[in-house]
Amino acid sequence: MSDTQRLGKGLAALISSNEIDNTSSSYIPNFKIENIAPNPYQPRMHINPEELIEIADSIREHGVIQPLIITKNRNGEGYYLIAGERRLRASQLAGLKTVPVVIKDSSPKEMLEIAIIENVQRQDLNPLEEAYAYKQMQDEFGMSQQEIANKIGLSRVAVTNKIRLLNIPESVKEDILNERLSEGHARALLGIKDKTSLIAAADLVIKRGMSVRETEKLVRKISYGKGSTTRLWKTTDAQTTKYSEQLSKKLGYSAHIQKMTKGGKLVIRYNNVEELDDLMKKLL
Repeated sequence: MSDTQRLGKGLAALISSNEIDNTSSSYIPNFKIENIAPNPYQPRMHINPEELIEIADSIREHGVIQPLIITKNRNGEGYYLIAGERRLRASQLAGLKTVPVVIKDSSPKEMLEIAIIENVQRQDLNPLEEAYAYKQMQDEFGMSQQEIANKIGLSRVAVTNKIRLLNIPESVKEDILNERLSEGHARALLGIKDKTSLIAAADLVIKRGMSVRETEKLVRKISYGKGSTTRLWKTTDAQTTKYSEQLSKKLGYSAHIQKMTKGGKLVIRYNNVEELDDLMKKLL
């Protein structure tokens, strides 16, 4: 299989076959790693250390087979990496001083597009990393969701659903990034409108190891109740919202009062032991 085929149609559309050909004038077989800076538009937030070790072992044995793609820093010296972050990190881990590269003249928009397409086509990006990348394409480069979909090779609905993941609470985002929750779980949990209930449901899903289908069932139960008699039941009203806001302001911590069929419950969130100690001093 040729390098062009490995890159995939989407990436090949941004990089011509001449540019990735090892006989091209833009190809340099031994380029100093120290002159390559990370891609500032790299969508990947996390790389599995075990994967890096495996790639580094392969590089020690076979070398870097596919060249990295870099571009000249337009505002100074050196070069930016466009595609091949794992290969670059693994090469450093393997102790290499030089790597094969292809130099491409790229705009910031192209740097982001190429990095996203490379990762998406190899299924290397976490769903949340994809979501952040698509949002960046939308906000920073003014691209519509349809334009993003056409560029990446997905449907517009798929892009919309990815971006919706950014509406999930921060603590649940961490669970997605750390692969404790899948994209399917996250999309199901978005059906819960109350933030506190969503976070509690996510914790329950992880603790019980629930499937996506079981999570959808849980969300329906939380959102609509077990039967028609509880379907119109509201867990909050004007009074509980008012008291929640007053309590949050007084304590300096997020407080949420939730009505239940009998009585209710009060949830106060804190982030660490120090905050818990501070909270207890205020309460006692």
